[in-house]
Amino acid sequence: QVQLVESGGGLVQAGGSLTLSCAASGRTFSSYAMGWFRQAPGKEREFVAAISRSGANTEYAEFVKGRFAISRDNAKNIVYLRMNSLTAEDSAVYRCAADVRAWNTVVRAAAEYDYWGQGTQVTVSS
Repeated sequence: QVQLVESGGGLVQAGGSLTLSCAASGRTFSSYAMGWFRQAPGKEREFVAAISRSGANTEYAEFVKGRFAISRDNAKNIVYLRMNSLTAEDSAVYRCAADVRAWNTVVRAAAEYDYWGQGTQVTVSS
């Protein structure tokens, strides 16, 4: 079992920045890939970013490239999502997820993830 708890969401003005954190527990953190997804009201869940077990490989959705950065600290069991240049379109509930079966690769597909956090709300005011 893996437990995931997100934090760091909130209200920010357009153009601002936020850093989300996802704290993991229950299994060796460095043994699973991690991802961030988001879902806005009335919209489907979408992939945001992913990182491999070691942190050496990352992947981003096209709409966040150059603005968001995913990273992980395997010593602290935390994965981060640094979000810059936020716009109103980035407002959503952001959830982290863990894929315990992935080899040292990034995972984009939500269906591949085994565990999910409850999410943290990000609201960007324009």
